[in-house]
Amino acid sequence: MVHCKRLPRAKPIFPREAWPISGTILGMMSSPHRIDDLFARLKKEKRKALVAYLVAGDPDLATTAQLIPALIEAGADIIELGIPFSDPLADGIVNQLGCQRALESGTTLPGVLTLISKLRKEKCTVPLVLFTYYNPVFAFGREKFEAAAIQAGADGLLLLDLPPEEAAHDLPPGGDLRRIVLVAPTTPEARVRSLVTTASGFVYYVSREGVTGMQQSLPTTLGEKVAFLKKATSLPVCVGFGISNPEQAAQVASLADGVVVGSAIVDRIAKLGRSPKLLPEITAFLKPIAQAVHAA
Repeated sequence: MVHCKRLPRAKPIFPREAWPISGTILGMMSSPHRIDDLFARLKKEKRKALVAYLVAGDPDLATTAQLIPALIEAGADIIELGIPFSDPLADGIVNQLGCQRALESGTTLPGVLTLISKLRKEKCTVPLVLFTYYNPVFAFGREKFEAAAIQAGADGLLLLDLPPEEAAHDLPPGGDLRRIVLVAPTTPEARVRSLVTTASGFVYYVSREGVTGMQQSLPTTLGEKVAFLKKATSLPVCVGFGISNPEQAAQVASLADGVVVGSAIVDRIAKLGRSPKLLPEITAFLKPIAQAVHAA
């Protein structure tokens, strides 16, 4: 596996006093919850969800702040924001390099939370899910992180490298920050049944073995695996890792409750950076995928 090079500690791009932290959570979450609301509405409409992933701060937080509305305009129902980390074990080279670019631009966890807070003040109402590893959360302080994420307006958390048993104890699933759980193709059925009891919001099924990244075709066992998972939990099931075109998205949407597209977005960000062509290119890429998902 190719790893991002380790970088010196980045200076925060937002001052400490701008961190969205206080001793009291002031009801920043809608009631009922944004993620729950979305899937309930889509179920009534017989539609599926499109989850769009990008690394926060790639190439910088100002560009991320422009990309998120563009992704929503193109049809994304949920935005998954990757918090950059220097050793992203579950990510392929495309997302690893996205993390590296974000860290080099000075992106920090407090900066990402401040961005979310600003998006909420600008009337961004779609669910926002944080995609991260446990090290940044641990370094920030678990209780402080949970309070800050909720107050900023985050709706869900996917911790890629924390065992679910520890996550359920350290960050229990009953709070306002929904606990998204990963299930892999190699996870034994008994383990799947146990994992989903620690989840809330939705369950993220990894379409293939290995790390994130685009792929030419989907596994032949995908339908069988998703069908079992949907029997094991009443939560929505979203499928990701490798989906990069409308045909794949439509196939997955016919099986699951949601489709996750990530590396293909990050790859386009890598190629275009801060170019004025970035937003039109991202919109043009994602719109037909969104149409395929919503029509499935």
